[in-house]
This record gives sequence, C-alpha cells and structure tokens, in this order.
Amino acid sequence: MNRVLLSTILVSCLILGACKKKQPPQNTEVPVNLLKLTPRTVLYYDKYPATTRALKQVNLLSQVSGAVTGIFFTEGTKVQQGQKLYEIDERIYKAAYDQAVANLEVSKSSLVQAQQDADRYDYLNKYNAVAKQQYDHAVVTLAQAKSTVKALEQAVKTAKTNLTYATVYAPFTGTIGISQVRVGEVVTPSVTTLDTLSTDNPMAVDFIINEKNLPFFEKLQREKVKIDSLFTVLLPDNSLYDHLGKLSIIDRAVDPQTGSIRVRLVFDNPGFSLRAGMSCVVRVHNQDVGPQLVIPNKAVIEQMGEYFVYVAKDTVIKVSADSLKKMDQKAAADANKPKLIAVQKKVKTGQVVGPDIVIKGGINAGDRIVVDGLQSLHDGAPITTANKVGPGGGKRGG
Repeated sequence: MNRVLLSTILVSCLILGACKKKQPPQNTEVPVNLLKLTPRTVLYYDKYPATTRALKQVNLLSQVSGAVTGIFFTEGTKVQQGQKLYEIDERIYKAAYDQAVANLEVSKSSLVQAQQDADRYDYLNKYNAVAKQQYDHAVVTLAQAKSTVKALEQAVKTAKTNLTYATVYAPFTGTIGISQVRVGEVVTPSVTTLDTLSTDNPMAVDFIINEKNLPFFEKLQREKVKIDSLFTVLLPDNSLYDHLGKLSIIDRAVDPQTGSIRVRLVFDNPGFSLRAGMSCVVRVHNQDVGPQLVIPNKAVIEQMGEYFVYVAKDTVIKVSADSLKKMDQKAAADANKPKLIAVQKKVKTGQVVGPDIVIKGGINAGDRIVVDGLQSLHDGAPITTANKVGPGGGKRGG
C-alpha cells in the first residue's frame, strides 16, 4: 500500500514539474514579402467616356406646307451641296408667283401713266396754265403709283421665295439619313423634319473633363505638344481606332452644376468607321515622362476613401537585464537585434496600370513596402521575411 502511494506521489510531482516548465514564447512576427521601391518610366493612358459627333449636322425642315411630290436621293448615301433632295407640291406657289408678277406689271403701267400726267401738269404749272389742285393731285397719284410698284415688287420676291422653298436642296456635302417623310405626305412649315444631313469626314469626338484637369488640356492646346499617340479612341467593341486625333476645341465655360467642361477632338474618318452618336473611350497619353513610383495594386489598402500602404521599418526593442536572465542563450542573443515592423503610411494614388498603380506621394524611392499578408497587419506590427516564398518561388529577405 505504501509503495503504491509513493509511486503515485512521484508521478504527480513529475507531472507538476513538467507543467511548471516554461513554454517557449510564440513567434508573433507576421511573415510578409517586401518590395523595395525603385522609380521607373511607365506608360499609361487617362481614359474618358466619349461620344462621336458630326462637325456639321442639320435637320432639314420644310419651309412651306403641302404634299411631298418627289424624293430625289438614295437614303443613307452621300449627297453633294446644292443637290435636289425633296419637292413639295409647288402649284399653289407657282400660281401665287405668277399672280404677283402680273400685279406688278399692272402697277408699272399705272406708274407710267401717273408719271406722264405728273410731267404734263408740272409743265403747265410753271406757266400757271393749270389749277393748283390738279397739279397737286397728279403729284400725289405719282407717289402712290411708285409705292404700289415697290410693294408689289416685294410681293413678287415673297412669292418667288415660297416657290423656291417648295424644292429642298442639300446645304452642304454630307451623308443623308433615312427619310422621315414619304411621297404624298403633307408637311407643316418649320415643324416637319424631312431628314438629317451630316458630315462624316473628319469626325468630332466629344468628352467631359473635370475642371481640375482643364489647365493640362489648355497647355496641350496652347503649346501644341507633340507626343506620339497623344489622343486615341477605343471603339464600342474595345478595338483601337487606327487614326490619331487632334485637340480642336475646349468649350467656352465650365458647367457650374457639375464642375466639368467639354473637350472636342477631331479624327480623320476616311473609312467612315466613326458614325455620329457612337459611344467610345478617349485615351489620353500620360504626360508624366519622368520615372515614377509604381507598386502592386494589392499592396494598397482603402479606408474611408483614403489609401494606405505598409512600409517596413527597422526598430530595436530593449529587453531588461532581468528578462535576459530568464531567457535561454539563443533567445537572449536575438533579443536586442533590430526587428522589422510595419508602419502604415497614407499615400496619394495615381493611374492604375494593369495590376499596378502609380503612387504620387506619401512614400519615397528606397522604401520597402509590404506586398502581401496585409490582412494580418496593423500599424506597428512586427514582421519577418524569413522563409517567406516570394512571387518568383525563392525565399525573400528584407
């Protein structure tokens, strides 16, 4: 019985001794990969949603009423300036013109007679051979006849204009669309749209910029900066249009409601690939010609609209002499060695270039930034690069 009790006590003591043995400290350092920043030249484009527009475009409206009696073009084709497009029933306008001409001829005959009477009474009046009243009546009649002729001349012009409006001609060379009216349809003056005519080569491309970017585009316009592929366009199918654009117009004023302004480019369009009203994307070649800091986009953390990265910093954590005595030899040797910590830095971001992003400020060349393991970090967290496999498959150091 005593032997069993002694054995039990001995085992218990051994267990208690093992429990009291100090456990090795857990490693709290977060394994990460670091990237040392080196400025490099980068090519990218600023992109803006855009719309193609014709440099000239007009809605053809009827200026007189009546039925359409003729259409003299093929829809969707090119027409020349002055080409006859539509004819509206001109019979009523031809009759009005002929009547106005006839009335004018009658008034001219009356003017001749009034002139002869006035000349005759003027001669007789010099010798007091006619009553003063008759002379005055002849002068007034002549003046009325002259006024009547002038009025009827204007009536002839009006009738002729209306007759001319009965035929619609192309105001400039361009492509005409699908006719909005058909032969026999009655049109209303200044209301009925007959068709739309627009130019197609060259073609304008309009896009909106923020007023903050206005000085940049004004500089391009003022200094005529020559950079290869400065302005290009991505078509709706995301293919690159094969002609380069030129900066043509910056709108006269900024929209006070949105703080934006319209910019217009002009592109040659010999193959008519650009059509008015197309949605496309304008690419503006970046003007940052010097080396820039570029980091992986995954190394950036967004918080409440602000952007941060973790920068690796060397630091030394002082350990007291009493603590050193309690450590084993290896732990004591490593205690006062420099350690890496992750320091959070606010950065100003620029253009996204594929998987990378341009950094405009907040960090400097030569800094080492954390590129992975960010979800396990906080400001001041200890980090390590030991035994961390980098993107290339090898171990990476600090």
